[in-house]
Amino acid sequence: MACLKAARLNNPMKILLLCWRDTTHPQGGGSERYLERVGEFLADQGHEVVFRTAGHTDAPRRSFRDGVRYSRSGGKFSVYPKAWVAMMLGRVGIGTFSKVDVVVDTQNGIPFFGKFFSGKPTVLLTHHCHKEQWPVVGRVLAKVGWLIESQIAPRAYKTAPYVTVSEPSAEELIALGVDQQRIHIVRNGVDPVPLHTPKLDRDGQHAVTLSRLVPHKQIEHAMDVVAALDGVVLDVVGSGWWQEELVDYARTLGVSDRVVFHGQVAEDHKHALLERATIHLMPSRKEGWGLAVTEAAQHGVPTIGYRSSGGLRDSVVDGETGLLVDSKAELISATKTLLIDASLRSKLGASAKQRAENYKWDTAGAQFEELLLGLASKK
Repeated sequence: MACLKAARLNNPMKILLLCWRDTTHPQGGGSERYLERVGEFLADQGHEVVFRTAGHTDAPRRSFRDGVRYSRSGGKFSVYPKAWVAMMLGRVGIGTFSKVDVVVDTQNGIPFFGKFFSGKPTVLLTHHCHKEQWPVVGRVLAKVGWLIESQIAPRAYKTAPYVTVSEPSAEELIALGVDQQRIHIVRNGVDPVPLHTPKLDRDGQHAVTLSRLVPHKQIEHAMDVVAALDGVVLDVVGSGWWQEELVDYARTLGVSDRVVFHGQVAEDHKHALLERATIHLMPSRKEGWGLAVTEAAQHGVPTIGYRSSGGLRDSVVDGETGLLVDSKAELISATKTLLIDASLRSKLGASAKQRAENYKWDTAGAQFEELLLGLASKK
Protein backbone atom coordinates (compact mmCIF):
# COMPACT_ATOMS: atom_id res chain seq x y z
CA MET A 1 0.00 0.00 0.00
CA ALA A 2 2.90 2.36 0.76
CA CYS A 3 4.28 1.79 -2.75
CA LEU A 4 0.85 2.53 -4.22
CA LYS A 5 0.60 5.81 -2.31
CA ALA A 6 4.08 6.84 -3.44
CA ALA A 7 3.28 6.04 -7.08
CA ARG A 8 0.05 8.01 -6.81
CA LEU A 9 1.76 11.10 -5.40
CA ASN A 10 4.67 11.05 -7.81
CA ASN A 11 2.75 10.05 -10.92
CA PRO A 12 -0.77 11.43 -11.05
CA MET A 13 -2.38 10.11 -14.22
CA LYS A 14 -4.78 11.51 -16.77
CA ILE A 15 -7.28 8.69 -17.24
CA LEU A 16 -9.80 8.41 -20.06
CA LEU A 17 -12.91 6.34 -19.34
CA LEU A 18 -14.91 5.27 -22.40
CA CYS A 19 -18.51 4.13 -22.01
CA TRP A 20 -21.53 4.40 -24.30
CA ARG A 21 -23.72 5.81 -21.48
CA ASP A 22 -23.46 7.36 -18.04
CA THR A 23 -26.00 7.25 -15.21
CA THR A 24 -27.70 10.47 -16.33
CA HIS A 25 -28.72 8.69 -19.54
CA PRO A 26 -32.32 7.37 -19.51
CA GLN A 27 -30.97 3.88 -20.21
CA GLY A 28 -28.03 4.07 -17.79
CA GLY A 29 -27.76 1.29 -15.23
CA GLY A 30 -25.48 -0.63 -12.90
CA SER A 31 -22.55 -1.00 -15.29
CA GLU A 32 -22.47 2.77 -15.81
CA ARG A 33 -22.61 3.39 -12.08
CA TYR A 34 -19.69 0.99 -11.62
CA LEU A 35 -17.45 3.00 -13.94
CA GLU A 36 -18.56 6.32 -12.43
CA ARG A 37 -17.77 5.18 -8.89
CA VAL A 38 -14.35 3.93 -9.97
CA GLY A 39 -13.75 7.26 -11.73
CA GLU A 40 -14.77 9.21 -8.64
CA PHE A 41 -12.35 7.21 -6.50
CA LEU A 42 -9.51 7.82 -8.96
CA ALA A 43 -10.26 11.54 -9.05
CA ASP A 44 -10.28 11.62 -5.26
CA GLN A 45 -6.74 10.19 -5.29
CA GLY A 46 -5.51 13.15 -7.33
CA HIS A 47 -5.78 11.75 -10.86
CA GLU A 48 -7.42 13.67 -13.69
CA VAL A 49 -10.40 11.67 -14.95
CA VAL A 50 -12.34 12.23 -18.18
CA PHE A 51 -15.49 10.17 -18.80
CA ARG A 52 -16.44 10.10 -22.50
CA THR A 53 -19.98 9.00 -23.29
CA ALA A 54 -22.99 9.64 -25.52
CA GLY A 55 -25.08 12.77 -25.37
CA HIS A 56 -28.80 12.74 -24.67
CA THR A 57 -31.70 15.12 -24.23
CA ASP A 58 -31.04 17.89 -21.70
CA ALA A 59 -27.53 16.64 -20.93
CA PRO A 60 -24.78 19.27 -21.30
CA ARG A 61 -21.96 18.52 -23.70
CA ARG A 62 -19.52 19.02 -20.85
CA SER A 63 -20.06 18.80 -17.11
CA PHE A 64 -18.11 18.16 -13.92
CA ARG A 65 -19.43 15.93 -11.17
CA ASP A 66 -17.74 14.42 -8.10
CA GLY A 67 -14.28 15.18 -9.46
CA VAL A 68 -14.90 13.61 -12.89
CA ARG A 69 -15.08 15.61 -16.12
CA TYR A 70 -17.84 14.35 -18.43
CA SER A 71 -17.57 14.79 -22.19
CA ARG A 72 -20.68 13.85 -24.16
CA SER A 73 -21.05 13.54 -27.92
CA GLY A 74 -22.92 11.27 -30.31
CA GLY A 75 -25.82 8.90 -29.95
CA LYS A 76 -26.28 5.14 -29.64
CA PHE A 77 -24.02 4.39 -32.62
CA SER A 78 -22.27 7.68 -33.41
CA VAL A 79 -20.76 7.83 -29.92
CA TYR A 80 -18.06 5.47 -31.22
CA PRO A 81 -16.75 7.35 -34.30
CA LYS A 82 -16.98 10.66 -32.46
CA ALA A 83 -14.84 9.26 -29.67
CA TRP A 84 -12.38 7.92 -32.26
CA VAL A 85 -11.95 11.38 -33.76
CA ALA A 86 -11.49 12.94 -30.32
CA MET A 87 -8.85 10.35 -29.39
CA MET A 88 -6.92 10.89 -32.61
CA LEU A 89 -6.96 14.65 -32.01
CA GLY A 90 -5.73 14.01 -28.50
CA ARG A 91 -2.74 12.12 -29.87
CA VAL A 92 -1.53 15.35 -31.52
CA GLY A 93 -2.26 17.47 -28.47
CA ILE A 94 -5.67 18.84 -29.46
CA GLY A 95 -8.76 18.82 -27.27
CA THR A 96 -9.93 17.19 -24.05
CA PHE A 97 -8.13 13.90 -24.70
CA SER A 98 -4.63 15.35 -25.06
CA LYS A 99 -1.94 14.07 -22.68
CA VAL A 100 -3.96 11.02 -21.64
CA ASP A 101 -1.85 8.38 -19.86
CA VAL A 102 -4.17 5.37 -19.76
CA VAL A 103 -7.58 4.38 -21.12
CA VAL A 104 -10.38 2.23 -19.71
CA ASP A 105 -12.43 0.96 -22.66
CA THR A 106 -15.85 -0.37 -21.65
CA GLN A 107 -17.20 -3.16 -23.83
CA ASN A 108 -20.99 -3.10 -23.61
CA GLY A 109 -21.13 -5.60 -26.43
CA ILE A 110 -18.79 -3.55 -28.61
CA PRO A 111 -15.61 -1.86 -27.35
CA PHE A 112 -14.36 1.54 -28.52
CA PHE A 113 -11.03 -0.03 -29.64
CA GLY A 114 -9.49 2.81 -27.68
CA LYS A 115 -5.97 1.38 -27.67
CA PHE A 116 -5.68 1.91 -31.43
CA PHE A 117 -7.16 5.40 -31.63
CA SER A 118 -5.58 6.80 -28.47
CA GLY A 119 -2.23 5.05 -28.79
CA LYS A 120 -2.22 4.68 -25.00
CA PRO A 121 -2.12 1.64 -22.69
CA THR A 122 -5.69 0.39 -22.40
CA VAL A 123 -7.69 -1.81 -20.05
CA LEU A 124 -10.79 -3.50 -21.48
CA LEU A 125 -13.68 -3.53 -19.00
CA THR A 126 -16.49 -5.96 -19.72
CA HIS A 127 -19.23 -6.89 -17.28
CA HIS A 128 -20.38 -9.97 -19.19
CA CYS A 129 -20.69 -11.35 -22.69
CA HIS A 130 -23.79 -10.37 -24.64
CA LYS A 131 -24.56 -13.41 -26.77
CA GLU A 132 -28.04 -13.77 -25.28
CA GLN A 133 -28.83 -10.08 -25.74
CA TRP A 134 -27.71 -9.46 -29.32
CA PRO A 135 -30.90 -10.85 -30.97
CA VAL A 136 -32.89 -7.81 -29.78
CA VAL A 137 -31.16 -5.62 -32.41
CA GLY A 138 -32.22 -7.83 -35.33
CA ARG A 139 -30.69 -10.85 -37.03
CA VAL A 140 -28.08 -9.05 -39.16
CA LEU A 141 -26.83 -6.63 -36.52
CA ALA A 142 -26.84 -9.43 -33.96
CA LYS A 143 -24.48 -11.51 -36.09
CA VAL A 144 -22.18 -8.54 -36.67
CA GLY A 145 -22.22 -7.57 -32.99
CA TRP A 146 -21.47 -11.06 -31.74
CA LEU A 147 -18.71 -11.43 -34.34
CA ILE A 148 -17.07 -8.26 -33.04
CA GLU A 149 -17.49 -9.22 -29.40
CA SER A 150 -16.56 -12.89 -29.62
CA GLN A 151 -13.80 -12.91 -32.25
CA ILE A 152 -12.54 -9.47 -33.29
CA ALA A 153 -12.28 -7.84 -29.85
CA PRO A 154 -10.40 -10.76 -28.19
CA ARG A 155 -7.86 -10.67 -31.01
CA ALA A 156 -7.56 -6.88 -30.95
CA TYR A 157 -6.98 -6.91 -27.20
CA LYS A 158 -4.91 -10.10 -27.08
CA THR A 159 -2.10 -8.44 -25.10
CA ALA A 160 -4.19 -6.02 -23.01
CA PRO A 161 -5.44 -6.56 -19.46
CA TYR A 162 -9.14 -7.22 -18.97
CA VAL A 163 -11.29 -6.28 -15.98
CA THR A 164 -14.55 -8.04 -15.27
CA VAL A 165 -16.83 -8.20 -12.25
CA SER A 166 -17.41 -11.87 -11.41
CA GLU A 167 -16.02 -15.38 -11.77
CA PRO A 168 -18.73 -16.45 -14.26
CA SER A 169 -17.93 -13.45 -16.48
CA ALA A 170 -14.25 -14.33 -16.33
CA GLU A 171 -15.09 -17.86 -17.41
CA GLU A 172 -17.00 -16.48 -20.41
CA LEU A 173 -13.96 -14.45 -21.47
CA ILE A 174 -11.69 -17.46 -21.15
CA ALA A 175 -14.10 -19.40 -23.39
CA LEU A 176 -13.61 -16.66 -26.02
CA GLY A 177 -9.87 -17.19 -25.93
CA VAL A 178 -8.82 -14.48 -23.47
CA ASP A 179 -5.75 -15.49 -21.47
CA GLN A 180 -6.78 -16.15 -17.88
CA GLN A 181 -3.63 -14.43 -16.61
CA ARG A 182 -4.76 -11.14 -18.15
CA ILE A 183 -8.19 -11.14 -16.48
CA HIS A 184 -8.63 -9.14 -13.27
CA ILE A 185 -11.84 -9.56 -11.28
CA VAL A 186 -12.87 -6.29 -9.64
CA ARG A 187 -16.24 -6.76 -8.00
CA ASN A 188 -18.89 -4.07 -7.56
CA GLY A 189 -19.10 -1.95 -4.48
CA VAL A 190 -22.41 -0.62 -3.21
CA ASP A 191 -23.54 2.88 -2.25
CA PRO A 192 -24.46 3.39 1.42
CA VAL A 193 -28.12 3.45 2.34
CA PRO A 194 -29.28 7.09 2.61
CA LEU A 195 -29.35 8.36 6.20
CA HIS A 196 -32.96 9.42 5.91
CA THR A 197 -35.18 6.89 4.15
CA PRO A 198 -38.98 7.25 4.26
CA LYS A 199 -40.95 4.43 5.84
CA LEU A 200 -43.63 2.88 3.65
CA ASP A 201 -46.70 1.08 4.94
CA ARG A 202 -46.24 -2.69 5.06
CA ASP A 203 -49.52 -3.51 3.37
CA GLY A 204 -49.01 -7.18 2.66
CA GLN A 205 -46.15 -8.98 0.96
CA HIS A 206 -44.18 -7.15 -1.70
CA ALA A 207 -41.76 -8.57 -4.23
CA VAL A 208 -39.51 -6.01 -5.91
CA THR A 209 -37.50 -5.85 -9.10
CA LEU A 210 -34.87 -3.16 -9.57
CA SER A 211 -33.87 -3.07 -13.20
CA ARG A 212 -33.76 -1.36 -16.56
CA LEU A 213 -36.92 -2.29 -18.43
CA VAL A 214 -35.49 -4.11 -21.42
CA PRO A 215 -36.28 -7.57 -22.82
CA HIS A 216 -33.32 -9.50 -21.43
CA LYS A 217 -34.23 -8.54 -17.85
CA GLN A 218 -37.34 -10.76 -18.26
CA ILE A 219 -39.54 -8.78 -15.86
CA GLU A 220 -42.41 -10.76 -17.39
CA HIS A 221 -41.26 -13.74 -15.33
CA ALA A 222 -41.66 -11.74 -12.12
CA MET A 223 -45.20 -10.91 -13.22
CA ASP A 224 -45.85 -14.60 -13.81
CA VAL A 225 -44.87 -15.15 -10.17
CA VAL A 226 -47.44 -12.56 -9.08
CA ALA A 227 -50.11 -14.18 -11.27
CA ALA A 228 -49.42 -17.57 -9.66
CA LEU A 229 -49.45 -16.37 -6.04
CA ASP A 230 -52.46 -14.65 -4.52
CA GLY A 231 -51.99 -11.39 -2.68
CA VAL A 232 -48.40 -10.62 -3.69
CA VAL A 233 -47.66 -7.12 -5.02
CA LEU A 234 -44.75 -6.53 -7.41
CA ASP A 235 -42.93 -3.20 -7.25
CA VAL A 236 -41.12 -2.56 -10.54
CA VAL A 237 -38.42 0.05 -10.01
CA GLY A 238 -36.70 1.40 -13.11
CA SER A 239 -37.47 2.58 -16.62
CA GLY A 240 -36.72 1.59 -20.19
CA TRP A 241 -38.04 1.28 -23.71
CA TRP A 242 -39.76 -2.06 -22.98
CA GLN A 243 -42.12 -0.59 -20.38
CA GLU A 244 -45.26 -0.40 -22.54
CA GLU A 245 -44.89 -4.07 -23.45
CA LEU A 246 -44.62 -4.89 -19.74
CA VAL A 247 -47.69 -2.84 -18.91
CA ASP A 248 -49.62 -4.71 -21.63
CA TYR A 249 -48.34 -8.04 -20.31
CA ALA A 250 -49.52 -7.24 -16.78
CA ARG A 251 -52.94 -6.35 -18.20
CA THR A 252 -53.07 -9.59 -20.20
CA LEU A 253 -52.22 -11.62 -17.08
CA GLY A 254 -54.91 -9.80 -15.11
CA VAL A 255 -52.44 -8.52 -12.48
CA SER A 256 -52.40 -4.81 -13.32
CA ASP A 257 -53.75 -4.05 -9.84
CA ARG A 258 -50.82 -5.91 -8.25
CA VAL A 259 -47.95 -4.68 -10.43
CA VAL A 260 -46.82 -1.14 -9.67
CA PHE A 261 -44.49 0.62 -12.13
CA HIS A 262 -42.59 3.22 -10.12
CA GLY A 263 -40.23 4.33 -12.91
CA GLN A 264 -36.95 6.05 -12.01
CA VAL A 265 -37.09 7.12 -8.39
CA ALA A 266 -34.85 9.06 -6.02
CA GLU A 267 -32.29 7.06 -4.02
CA ASP A 268 -34.18 7.42 -0.73
CA HIS A 269 -37.43 6.24 -2.35
CA LYS A 270 -35.63 3.31 -4.00
CA HIS A 271 -34.27 2.20 -0.65
CA ALA A 272 -37.67 2.66 0.97
CA LEU A 273 -39.15 0.24 -1.58
CA LEU A 274 -36.32 -2.22 -1.02
CA GLU A 275 -36.68 -1.98 2.75
CA ARG A 276 -40.40 -2.76 2.51
CA ALA A 277 -39.88 -5.71 0.19
CA THR A 278 -40.20 -9.31 1.30
CA ILE A 279 -38.22 -10.74 -1.64
CA HIS A 280 -36.12 -9.34 -4.47
CA LEU A 281 -36.74 -11.08 -7.81
CA MET A 282 -34.07 -10.94 -10.50
CA PRO A 283 -35.23 -13.07 -13.43
CA SER A 284 -32.68 -11.58 -15.84
CA ARG A 285 -31.40 -13.69 -18.69
CA LYS A 286 -27.91 -12.23 -18.22
CA GLU A 287 -26.02 -10.34 -15.52
CA GLY A 288 -22.37 -9.58 -14.98
CA TRP A 289 -22.86 -9.27 -11.23
CA GLY A 290 -26.28 -7.85 -10.43
CA LEU A 291 -25.81 -4.68 -8.38
CA ALA A 292 -29.46 -4.76 -7.28
CA VAL A 293 -28.72 -8.02 -5.45
CA THR A 294 -26.36 -6.19 -3.11
CA GLU A 295 -28.65 -3.18 -2.77
CA ALA A 296 -31.54 -5.42 -1.69
CA ALA A 297 -29.20 -7.30 0.64
CA GLN A 298 -28.40 -4.05 2.47
CA HIS A 299 -31.98 -4.27 3.78
CA GLY A 300 -31.83 -7.97 4.60
CA VAL A 301 -33.88 -8.84 1.52
CA PRO A 302 -32.80 -12.08 -0.20
CA THR A 303 -32.73 -12.47 -3.98
CA ILE A 304 -34.21 -15.22 -6.13
CA GLY A 305 -32.81 -15.39 -9.66
CA TYR A 306 -31.67 -17.62 -12.47
CA ARG A 307 -28.50 -19.66 -12.18
CA SER A 308 -28.06 -19.39 -15.95
CA SER A 309 -27.73 -15.59 -15.78
CA GLY A 310 -24.03 -15.98 -14.98
CA GLY A 311 -23.16 -13.24 -12.53
CA LEU A 312 -25.78 -14.21 -9.96
CA ARG A 313 -23.77 -17.35 -9.30
CA ASP A 314 -21.25 -14.97 -7.74
CA SER A 315 -23.43 -12.26 -6.19
CA VAL A 316 -25.89 -14.78 -4.69
CA VAL A 317 -24.64 -17.65 -2.54
CA ASP A 318 -27.32 -20.23 -3.30
CA GLY A 319 -29.03 -21.40 -0.14
CA GLU A 320 -27.14 -18.91 2.03
CA THR A 321 -27.95 -15.37 0.83
CA GLY A 322 -30.69 -16.19 -1.66
CA LEU A 323 -31.92 -18.88 -4.02
CA LEU A 324 -30.89 -19.72 -7.58
CA VAL A 325 -33.31 -21.57 -9.82
CA ASP A 326 -33.28 -23.09 -13.29
CA SER A 327 -36.76 -22.39 -14.67
CA LYS A 328 -39.77 -20.14 -14.34
CA ALA A 329 -41.64 -22.91 -12.54
CA GLU A 330 -38.84 -23.09 -9.99
CA LEU A 331 -38.86 -19.29 -9.69
CA ILE A 332 -42.54 -19.42 -8.73
CA SER A 333 -41.99 -22.33 -6.35
CA ALA A 334 -38.99 -20.72 -4.63
CA THR A 335 -40.87 -17.45 -4.19
CA LYS A 336 -43.81 -19.29 -2.65
CA THR A 337 -41.46 -21.11 -0.28
CA LEU A 338 -39.83 -17.91 0.98
CA LEU A 339 -43.15 -16.11 1.34
CA ILE A 340 -44.42 -18.92 3.57
CA ASP A 341 -41.21 -19.73 5.46
CA ALA A 342 -40.40 -16.56 7.41
CA SER A 343 -37.60 -18.29 9.31
CA LEU A 344 -35.74 -19.28 6.13
CA ARG A 345 -36.36 -15.87 4.61
CA SER A 346 -34.96 -14.16 7.68
CA LYS A 347 -31.90 -16.42 7.74
CA LEU A 348 -31.11 -15.77 4.06
CA GLY A 349 -31.71 -12.05 4.47
CA ALA A 350 -29.41 -11.77 7.48
CA SER A 351 -26.60 -13.57 5.65
CA ALA A 352 -27.14 -11.42 2.57
CA LYS A 353 -26.93 -8.23 4.65
CA GLN A 354 -23.74 -9.37 6.33
CA ARG A 355 -22.15 -10.24 2.98
CA ALA A 356 -23.16 -6.91 1.44
CA GLU A 357 -21.00 -5.13 4.02
CA ASN A 358 -17.91 -6.56 2.29
CA TYR A 359 -18.45 -4.67 -0.98
CA LYS A 360 -16.98 -1.18 -1.07
CA TRP A 361 -16.41 1.15 -4.01
CA ASP A 362 -13.11 2.19 -2.42
CA THR A 363 -11.92 -1.41 -2.72
CA ALA A 364 -12.90 -1.58 -6.40
CA GLY A 365 -11.33 1.82 -7.05
CA ALA A 366 -8.06 0.90 -5.34
CA GLN A 367 -7.79 -2.32 -7.37
CA PHE A 368 -8.36 -0.33 -10.56
CA GLU A 369 -5.82 2.29 -9.55
CA GLU A 370 -3.13 -0.29 -8.88
CA LEU A 371 -3.73 -1.85 -12.29
CA LEU A 372 -3.67 1.50 -14.11
CA LEU A 373 -0.55 2.75 -12.31
CA GLY A 374 1.26 -0.44 -13.29
CA LEU A 375 0.09 -0.10 -16.87
CA ALA A 376 1.08 3.56 -17.12
CA SER A 377 4.54 2.84 -15.75
CA LYS A 378 5.24 0.49 -18.67
CA LYS A 379 4.37 2.88 -21.49
